[in-house]
Amino acid sequence: MLKVTISGPPGSGTSTLVTKLAEFRKWNYINGGDIFRAAAKDRGITIEEFSAICKNDLDTDRLLDSKLKEIMASTNTPEIMESRLCGWWADELNTKCIKVWISVSGEERARRIQNREGGDYASCLTKSKTRQKDDMERYIALYGINLDDMSPYDLIVEADDKNEEEVFQLVNQYLGT
Repeated sequence: MLKVTISGPPGSGTSTLVTKLAEFRKWNYINGGDIFRAAAKDRGITIEEFSAICKNDLDTDRLLDSKLKEIMASTNTPEIMESRLCGWWADELNTKCIKVWISVSGEERARRIQNREGGDYASCLTKSKTRQKDDMERYIALYGINLDDMSPYDLIVEADDKNEEEVFQLVNQYLGT
């Protein structure tokens, strides 16, 4: 049974948070970012290239999104779902769960992406801003969702000045026992 959705932009730490929550609580999870990255890898292209393809071919994005929504609506859903839109989908499906958004500035996301993937800061910042812009446009075109609208979320964690352990502790405490 779905207990929590975790959402946030690339580089916000959602994957790390999901892993820590799953380990601590002994819960199963699905990471939408992993599905997106695997689809890019299957095509032999970068995430940025795949994001651009999705921007121009909305059916590709709809297919990936529909897989996650089906899982979310099924009786065999894991306790944790992570994706950029899963909080919106839980709200739309009237799913009783806690919806968490991890908020991080563009500059901090670029630093985190640089630490994770390497490269120079300026390039990481440009890639991050381009991907964010492309995603914003795509989600508005696909679903009418504005990623700046936080109305579906129960907890918004401002994580620029927090490390992964501090974010985990805040969210874990919010989830209760």
